[in-house]
Amino acid sequence: MKLGVKKLSSAVRLALSLGAVIAVGASGTVFAQDTSGQQSTSDQSTQNQPSQQKASTLQTVVVTGSNIRRVDLETSNPVVTINADQIKATGKLTLGDIVQELPAVTGGNVNPQVNNGGGTGGSSIGLRGLGSQRTLVLIDGKRIINEDPNSIPADMIERIEVLTDGASSVYGSDAVAGVVNFIMKKDYQGAQISLNYGESDHNDGATTGYSFVFGQTTDKGSLMGGVDYNKTDGVEAANRKFSRNSVSITGSAATPPYSYVGGSSFPAHGNIQLPPGLAAQYGCSRVAANAGASGQNVNTDYHCFTNSDKYNYATVNLIQTPQERTSLWIKGTYNIGDHVQAYLDAYHNKTSASFQLAPALLGTLYGAVISKDSYYNPFGVDFAPVTAADPTAEDFRARLVSAGNRSADSAITNDQIQTGFKGDFNLFDQSWNWDLGLDYGHTSQVLITKGLPNVNTINADLGPSFLNPTTGVVTCGTAAAPITSGCTPFNPFNLFDPNSVKALQAAAVPAISSNFAIEKIYSLDFNGGLFDLPAGTVQLAGGASYRTEYVNSQIDPLLTIDPTTGNCTLGSQCSSPLSGGYNVKEGYAELFIPILKDIPGIEALNATVGSRYSKYSTFGSTNNFKFALEYRPISDLLLRGTVSDVFRAPTVSNVYGSPISDAPRLGSDPCDGITVANPACVNVPLNGTFVNTDVALGQQIKAVSSGSQYAGFPLGPETGKSFDFGAVYSPSYVPGLSLSVDVWRLYLLNTISNIGAQTVLNLCYNGVSAYCPLISRDPTGQIIQIVEPTGNLGRTDTSGVDFSGRYKLPQFSFGNFTLGVDATYLKRYDQETAPGQPGNAIYHDAGHFEYYGSAEAASCPSGGGVCLFPRWRAQGFLNWNLGNWDASWRMRMVGGFSMGTAAPGETTSPIPSLPGAVFKYGATIYNDVSIGYNIEPYNTRVDFGVNNLADKQPPFLYANNTLNANTDPSDFDLQGRYFWARVTVKF
Repeated sequence: MKLGVKKLSSAVRLALSLGAVIAVGASGTVFAQDTSGQQSTSDQSTQNQPSQQKASTLQTVVVTGSNIRRVDLETSNPVVTINADQIKATGKLTLGDIVQELPAVTGGNVNPQVNNGGGTGGSSIGLRGLGSQRTLVLIDGKRIINEDPNSIPADMIERIEVLTDGASSVYGSDAVAGVVNFIMKKDYQGAQISLNYGESDHNDGATTGYSFVFGQTTDKGSLMGGVDYNKTDGVEAANRKFSRNSVSITGSAATPPYSYVGGSSFPAHGNIQLPPGLAAQYGCSRVAANAGASGQNVNTDYHCFTNSDKYNYATVNLIQTPQERTSLWIKGTYNIGDHVQAYLDAYHNKTSASFQLAPALLGTLYGAVISKDSYYNPFGVDFAPVTAADPTAEDFRARLVSAGNRSADSAITNDQIQTGFKGDFNLFDQSWNWDLGLDYGHTSQVLITKGLPNVNTINADLGPSFLNPTTGVVTCGTAAAPITSGCTPFNPFNLFDPNSVKALQAAAVPAISSNFAIEKIYSLDFNGGLFDLPAGTVQLAGGASYRTEYVNSQIDPLLTIDPTTGNCTLGSQCSSPLSGGYNVKEGYAELFIPILKDIPGIEALNATVGSRYSKYSTFGSTNNFKFALEYRPISDLLLRGTVSDVFRAPTVSNVYGSPISDAPRLGSDPCDGITVANPACVNVPLNGTFVNTDVALGQQIKAVSSGSQYAGFPLGPETGKSFDFGAVYSPSYVPGLSLSVDVWRLYLLNTISNIGAQTVLNLCYNGVSAYCPLISRDPTGQIIQIVEPTGNLGRTDTSGVDFSGRYKLPQFSFGNFTLGVDATYLKRYDQETAPGQPGNAIYHDAGHFEYYGSAEAASCPSGGGVCLFPRWRAQGFLNWNLGNWDASWRMRMVGGFSMGTAAPGETTSPIPSLPGAVFKYGATIYNDVSIGYNIEPYNTRVDFGVNNLADKQPPFLYANNTLNANTDPSDFDLQGRYFWARVTVKF
């Protein structure tokens, strides 16, 4: 159903019947954080003090990006704020989608639209394109164990503050690209309940939710809490035109580019390598069975395999994974005395989610063996992995469509507690605050994988078999040695035969795996004044902490990987147990120095210096420094600059990660057509005839992703520097106008990365010998598997400009208006794979989509197989209010980009057979609208909204360049026009 009166009026009636509520407040870039979790009890104890003194005390704030308490809201830290009204105005029930829309977020990120490579219902936040592993997520300025923003109950958040600058000296490891700080509500009085409903214009993807919040504040303290529930239905790719088919594009210098519906070279009717005699007969090397044929007659039941035989896997994939969340949270304080307060912040979240993929693969690549002596094998040769012992074995590939789809159900539980004591005291007539706390986080996941057949069972069924003349039944074994139990022969060349279907379904068994992680942090923080200067008080913030982290995973034996082959009993999605931990001891200090104030040409000049020392049990110690300057020549203008060290320590999984099966795609094999020996090309014939079969077919290869220890790679921290220079202008002659601009740059050295298969292959080929042992080829030169290690790889340089503007117009008789825009221009995003080494390559990613299978995507810090780096990303809004009515229009823009490049040294192409081809895509703009009304007599508010009003479709990138839905689900809207409604009742 398209947007029309019926759909619109139905949604409005729904909103009115519920009384949907949302406060559509003005978007804003507010450069401050109130004291929230770091509020001192001096703020609480002012309840019995004169109002003037209390107001003065409450003005001090802790700005995200610093531990110094300040009166100023605008400091050296570039911080973007999303308040609770803005969150509600989007109509979204989880926080991840909201933060991912920020212009500073780019590169590949995971969200519930990502089916292959996601499926947990979670979202990641990667500022500056550096991946979620380099963006630190906090609640009230403190670390949390699970950095998935969707696990945080949205109704417990007062606002979100996003620091777009490196902050390792303030927060430690991971705060490389910036910080996302979720600020909880506090001092809440009363109660409210909200009901939500949404549905796409295609009548699918429904979201339902409710939340209940209560609070009470007295002289002795405060208590508030709530319950949050939301559920989103899954959406199959078949329900959208752009994603219902796996559409690839091909062409050559002699053939204009053309597209076709294809997909995987593991098709439902087989992809069979012919022995030499039959290959000459057919005039091709690979065949597929004719639809409906028994597969028993090699002369009539087959035809040469072509692109049209590939399996269209897209239809059964998802463009919205189903998910369901329940959250409980509580926040409490108790005033032990006038200067000491106990506090407790806690939440519990349980998320159930799932993903669905096309049916499982059956093939020699994944350990399947079809005996030449099987009754059903008409080819008279073994189909098995090529080995030195059996170099003539042929390749067999098939898709087990008749056995049903692959899927996995995930149940994730998160518990986070922040508790302790905080207070204030006076020292030498200076006010000081302290916080002694314990943070505890626990997360666990149970994963049930379904639809994978037991390869051992299938291989037994595909072994030698014969037709028993006595019973007339095909029996395992031989006439001389029949096998009467534990084996059911079936025909692998006709997987739709009833006996084949029965055998495959019997071989498919669920597998259960689990993992959990624990984080504990003991901390002491303090801040206060040291002494007074003519320009103000010199302030100090400092503290120390001790953090321990531990992870443990248990993998079902059926999914436990054999590292020598990369296979497991269930054929794919293999993994391996992991356990390990580390501890870190840290101390920091930060000094604020007011240099000059109230002299001609200098309204204020302040400097901030900070340093953090960290000692890790795994790799040693590091010290990171920060220097920031604020200069206000006149009251209307603030000039600011920050230079800071950034670093990221290896995580437990980076170091101890066990081998896990992966299925990357190679954009090229440098050994194709070689005539000179190369360590990357072991067993490849040197007569110039070699062609990598998987590359030619556009097929994924087998790989094993692992931690550094398994691969034998040394691993240390990554380091770098972050620079930010900006200005904030709020002209007094234009009340309500505020403008800001920030020029930023960040570089990383020794980047911690899971080094992709394409990069491993290229580096070895170009002379970096450490990578050569990670490549395994069969006796014919075809790749068996590649180990993808975790290591310190290369250098990353990125830079750009952030813009922000807000204007609250003068009041009109027809309402109040507020305009705003935020934008980021990405000037540079360069990756060097191996600086100073023979295999070094430099990739210039800014303005490009790095497609799946390219070397650029394999090196992308964000991961996920694809990475988008548009030059421009922006958001805009217009808010209107008149009495009890308000409305909002919001614009989201993802700028234009190119796919492929003909630049020397980095020629890539979205058409594998046409090097240097470049596709250009224009900007994608989404428009969202909402309107609301307060029904004051009933303390009720009704809201209705439409996201993606124009039903803008995502760019079509083709299946051979992406993992999901012919497009990029990390950056574009796959659902289309979406209606939502909300009611909130306060009492």
